[in-house]
Amino acid sequence: MFVDTSAFYALLDRADQYHDVVQTIYGGLARDRRDLVTTNFVLLELHSLITNRMSAQVATSALFRIDAGETIIVRGTEDDEAHARDILRQYTDKGFSLLDATSFAVMERLGIDTALSFDKHFAQYRWTVLG
Repeated sequence: MFVDTSAFYALLDRADQYHDVVQTIYGGLARDRRDLVTTNFVLLELHSLITNRMSAQVATSALFRIDAGETIIVRGTEDDEAHARDILRQYTDKGFSLLDATSFAVMERLGIDTALSFDKHFAQYRWTVLG
């Protein structure tokens, strides 16, 4: 299961509209011992988002909690970035960000077809989305 920025953020921010939903889903995934995977790029975006919406202290704390947890952090490769650019060229009508496309490329490389995300782009690309 790939975990996107939107899911991590919703877990952290009690005021987020998806907070209760993601807590329920995340709890179920933990009980089922599902492998959770994200990328270093998602963590970069998450840190920036939390810093801008909350504080740098909260952002740094969140990173350390993710690092200490069970989530597998996969490093994006040059091939992933090249594939992401191909995705962007192919889907010009969708508005995918480079980060979205890089996440898709990593998911394809790892054979992951399900994402915990509240970003509509994951479903548009063809992934099964929990959230």
